[in-house]
Formats: sequence, C-alpha cells, structure tokens
Amino acid sequence: MSYQEHREKSPRSVNCAVVIISDSRTEQTDESGRLIKQRLSQNGHQVMAYSLLKNDAESIRQKIAELVGQQELQVIIISGGTGLSHRDVTVETISPMLEKKLDGFGELFRFLSYQEIGSASMLSRAIAGVVGGKITLCLPGSLGAVTLAMDKVILPEIGHMVREASR
Repeated sequence: MSYQEHREKSPRSVNCAVVIISDSRTEQTDESGRLIKQRLSQNGHQVMAYSLLKNDAESIRQKIAELVGQQELQVIIISGGTGLSHRDVTVETISPMLEKKLDGFGELFRFLSYQEIGSASMLSRAIAGVVGGKITLCLPGSLGAVTLAMDKVILPEIGHMVREASR
C-alpha cells in the first residue's frame, strides 16, 4: 500500500493532549500552547487535555503516565524543556519511555528549521515516538519552532502516525 493509501485510511480526527514544559510561562502567557491547541482544533482534531508543567522530570513522568492511561487519547504533544540548559529535562525524561522511536521526526524538524534559522537548528533536540501506544512528540517551546512543527511536520502526518501506531 502506498503512503497516499495509508493517509486515505488514516483517521481524519485524533484525540490529543498538549503538555507545555516551562519554568516561566503561565496559561495567560503560553503562546506556544495556545497555537498548538488552535492548529489542532482548526484541523478537526480534539484537544482533550492541556497541562503546563515546570521543568521537573518526576512531574513530567507522572503526567505522561496519567495521559497514557487515558484510553481515548491518541497523541501527546509536549513543547518546551528540550534545550541545552541544565533545567531542560524533557528529552532525558521522555527518551527512556519511548517504546518505539520516530527518528525521522527530529531529523525532518531540524532540516526544515535549518532552512529558516540556519546552523542554530542543530541545537534542537526534538524527538518523537510511541509511549504506551500513544504518539508522543517533543518539540522546542518557541513560537517559531511550534509553528514550524505543527504546520510542516505534525499536522500533515498526525492521522497517519496514529493509524500506524494503532495497528
């Protein structure tokens, strides 16, 4: 079956959770989380949960475990905490939880990011994979990175990813 046929058989609407990792943002100042939720809704997807967490590995692990336990949830989008600062723990926390890695997500994100911001794109530690049967995507927290990831990588393939992970 071709990738076009896979896409055609993929769900048009998926159930998502959005998790923002930041030591400085509040719900009122969380532009990236707002954009993720907006883009998902505009494209026919359901946002079933939204959380704003500090850069704390145990809090992140607990939240992901809670979300994985929600049967109807299909996708977890995590934004923030992916930098090089000693406070950034998202990648180190999520990586060991991944049952399957989706290396192409980070590779494609960095390639597209390079076209926009040049060599600074190598600082991106965007990762993705499957945790407990749920597509789990970790992207940087900046508004530009979130816009790029949502529009060019996530939204075009979200249904396809869910279809493949659920087979």
